Amino acid sequence: MTQHPRTVLITGATDGLGRALARRLAADGGTSLLLHGRDQAKLDATADGIRDAHNVPRPLTFRADLAELAQVRDLAAEVRDATERLDVLVNNAGIGGGEPDGRDRRVSKDGYELRFAVNYLAGFLLTQELLPLLRASAPARVVNVASLGQQDIEFDDVMLERNYDGMRAYCQSKLAQISSTVELAERIPAAEVTFNSLHPATYMPTKMVLQEIGHSIDSLETGVEATRRLVVDQKLAGVSGRFFDRQREARALKQAYDPAARAELYGLSLKLVGLQ
Repeated sequence: MTQHPRTVLITGATDGLGRALARRLAADGGTSLLLHGRDQAKLDATADGIRDAHNVPRPLTFRADLAELAQVRDLAAEVRDATERLDVLVNNAGIGGGEPDGRDRRVSKDGYELRFAVNYLAGFLLTQELLPLLRASAPARVVNVASLGQQDIEFDDVMLERNYDGMRAYCQSKLAQISSTVELAERIPAAEVTFNSLHPATYMPTKMVLQEIGHSIDSLETGVEATRRLVVDQKLAGVSGRFFDRQREARALKQAYDPAARAELYGLSLKLVGLQ
């Protein structure tokens, strides 16, 4: 076992699953937390609350709006400046298929369909930018919070300019997350960095779910435990490229495992985020 604290960056850490996961990891001890959010006041309240409740050093905070790729790059640079190692990246931040982010088609600062940009491209770019740090901290992990809600990527209309539907956009962004997880697992040795994605729980009582759906099904704790397992469980050392439904290994849509589709998405993603 390593003697240093496990350093974990959680995006979307000021609400819902991200905040609850941060609190749980703090309660476990032995973790140095890096928290991302887009509202500094919420970040400060979350970091102060974790420090006071668990008697741990105050987590470092990083503010960025993931709807703008330049801010994602700045976030990665700030993380690299702030820590010499990164054991786990949890790409949790995202928006749902409806309110409060709208059911109509909206675009990011860079002109991309908003859900594809925030739920997928931001995490893709952040992962790419932090890969050298993750690899230098081997064995490291990347955990992508995805969903059972999935839809094949329409490569002739990735930005969904025709027949837009918010839930369809959400499901396509989640399939892209899972596909990218599998692709990176093929490209990076598992001894250096593992890549896994999961559906943490169904309709947890988060602000996003309650505002759009009006009720919950699974508890927040169900999602926390499923995600925490991918962060800390030693039984998953070396396990990479998998998709989990809560704590059970599952299969995503077939397209996520199609090498040609994955390669097309990977190449497109590099182009869209300016990393060709």
